[in-house]
Amino acid sequence: MKSFVGCVEAMEVHKPYVAMLFVQCVYSGMALFSKAAISAGMNPPVFVFYRQAFATLAMAPLAFSLERKKAVPLSFKFLSKVFLVSLTGITLSLNLYYIAINHTSATFAAATTNTIPAITLLLALLFRYENIPIRKMQGIAKLMGAVIGLSGALVFAFVKGPPMKFMNWYPKTNNNDQITPSASYSTLEWIKGSLMMISANIAWSLWLVFQGSIVKEYPAKLRVTTLQCFFSLIQSALWAVAMERNPQAWKLGWNLQLISVAYCGVIVTGMTYWLQIWTVEKKGPVFIAMFTPLALIITAILSAFLWKETLHWGSLGGAILLVLGLYCVLWGKKREEEEDGKTDPNDTKEETIFECITTHR
Repeated sequence: MKSFVGCVEAMEVHKPYVAMLFVQCVYSGMALFSKAAISAGMNPPVFVFYRQAFATLAMAPLAFSLERKKAVPLSFKFLSKVFLVSLTGITLSLNLYYIAINHTSATFAAATTNTIPAITLLLALLFRYENIPIRKMQGIAKLMGAVIGLSGALVFAFVKGPPMKFMNWYPKTNNNDQITPSASYSTLEWIKGSLMMISANIAWSLWLVFQGSIVKEYPAKLRVTTLQCFFSLIQSALWAVAMERNPQAWKLGWNLQLISVAYCGVIVTGMTYWLQIWTVEKKGPVFIAMFTPLALIITAILSAFLWKETLHWGSLGGAILLVLGLYCVLWGKKREEEEDGKTDPNDTKEETIFECITTHR
């Protein structure tokens, strides 16, 4: 009996770790599925439209049933603010992301996610939502982490280096045997995609920064998220219609494209949101952010194994800098919270920024 109770207690202790491992696997799948669907010919704006449609349909029933008691009237001013934030942080960010992933790789998309905390920190400083005590160790760590993380993104994007031969499980015999989305990219195409991916992360970081004031005005976070998905759906529909007039491009069959948009809309936006909320309550927001680099590792391995994606030593160096920068920012933030006595995992401002580092993308 004691051994059974001990096993149950051990399972309870490890639940947050299992949940975060699952979340990072989900985000790896998002990058892989998105890359495959768009490389197969799906128009990026159309992909965003269908993804937001699935996300809205999946989240709306949960939002209205679970947050019934938190509902408050919505003013026109608040709705206008949510509409503009959705336009910048979700619609623009996702469209840039999916256009960029067509010119880069799934691994690069997963890698640049690690720059979001650093970019968010710099934007929060710019808009005076955050301050850095440069005379303290935690302030230096945050600032250096931001610089190192952004440097890592540039190294990953523009410094290839020799290929990692031990990761090349499927040597190519000619240029026509590529069976996957991981075709070789021209230098100009890769630079274009890299700049667009960084721009997408900047737009997403802006969304994170402005969430603090929105959540304070409207405490029902799930409803606000659903509302933003709905506004993004309308915006994405208008943008997709303007960019793609061919009716054939809008058709969804029982194929990889349908699986991809459903996966990104329902699993990524819905399921991982709740898992992260639950983990924040158990372990705090910083615990979630610390698992972010796992998505890069999983994506890189699966891309090399499934899609013959060639990994390079220069990219590995950039990835190490990305992860190092991320942990410097997190360490500095954690030390700052401990000194200020703000270690409550349900703190609204910190939860908004850190729990959303990987959500919705």
